[in-house]
Amino acid sequence: MLKKHFDGLGFKKDAHDDQKKEKGGDKGDDKDDDGFPAVHDYYMIYGGPSTQLTARQRKRERREVFTVRMAVPEYLNWSSTPITFDRDDHPDIVVAPGVYPLVVDPIIVNTRLSKVLMVGGSSLNIIYLETLDLLDINRTQLQPSTGGFHGVVPGKKALPVGRIDLPVCFGTAANFRKETLTFEVVGFRGTYHAIIGRLGYAKFMAIPNYTYLKLKMLGPNGVITVSSSYEHAYECDVECVEYGEALESSTELVLKLEALAAEAPEPKCHAGSFEPAEGTKKIPLHPNNSDGKALTISADLDPK
Repeated sequence: MLKKHFDGLGFKKDAHDDQKKEKGGDKGDDKDDDGFPAVHDYYMIYGGPSTQLTARQRKRERREVFTVRMAVPEYLNWSSTPITFDRDDHPDIVVAPGVYPLVVDPIIVNTRLSKVLMVGGSSLNIIYLETLDLLDINRTQLQPSTGGFHGVVPGKKALPVGRIDLPVCFGTAANFRKETLTFEVVGFRGTYHAIIGRLGYAKFMAIPNYTYLKLKMLGPNGVITVSSSYEHAYECDVECVEYGEALESSTELVLKLEALAAEAPEPKCHAGSFEPAEGTKKIPLHPNNSDGKALTISADLDPK
C-alpha cells in the first residue's frame, strides 16, 4: 500500500527514464545522479488500535486532523522552553554517525531497564512477555488488544497477547519526568526489553539526537538529558543483527506468529454495530409513496 502511495506521488520509474539512460550510454556512470531518488519501498512498524477504528471514530479523527486553525492557539505542556544540542553535548568521539541505535535506560514501574530501544518510525510502544516477568507483572493485568501490527516479518501480521499501561520515568531524583505509556505486549522473544515509538516521543515531547546518541526532554527543573554510549549501542546492535540472522535461516518466528494468529479470538464487533432482532418487519418509508423504500423495525413495537 505504501509503495503504491509513493508511486502515485510520481516517484515511479517509467519507460522514459530507461530510454534516456540508453541514449546516454555509460557516460557519467562514475558520477552520482543529482536527481531526486526513485522511492521503491518504505518499511516501518504500524498498526495497533488504529486498525480497528469505526467509521464514526475515523470521521472524528479526520475532523481533528483537518480542523480550522483556532484564533487563540492552545499550547501543549512542556512547550515553553526550547531544546537544543550544541558542543556541550558532543561526545569525545563520534563513531559512524547514525549507524548505531539509540538505546536508553528508563525506569519502568520500579525497575531500571538497560535496553529500551527508541524508534521514531514505530507507531507503537512494544514490550515483551519476558520483560513483564522481569517486572513481576501478573499477566492477568493485561487488557485485550484491539488490533495487530506489521513490520516484524514482511507479509506477516503480529498479534499482541494484550496491552498494558505502565509508568515510564526518565531522569534523576533531582529532575525527572514520569508518564504513563500504553504498550502492546507480544509473545515472541526480542533482543530489547521494550521499544518506545512515536507515541512515547510525543508523550514526553522528547527530542532525539542519533549522532550524539542522546535524548532530551523537559522536566520540572529544566532539560533532562538521557545519554547512551557507543559501546552499549554497538553491543545491542550486534546482538540484534545476530538474532535477526538466526531467525532468517529458521521459521521459528514465522511459525510463532502464525500460531498466535490461530489462537487469537475473533475480533469483536465495532462500537455502533448491531445484529438484527429475530422478529422484524418492514414498513414503507412513506405511507402514500410506493417507491419500495422501507424501514426494518422490531415486530414487537407498538403500532403507534
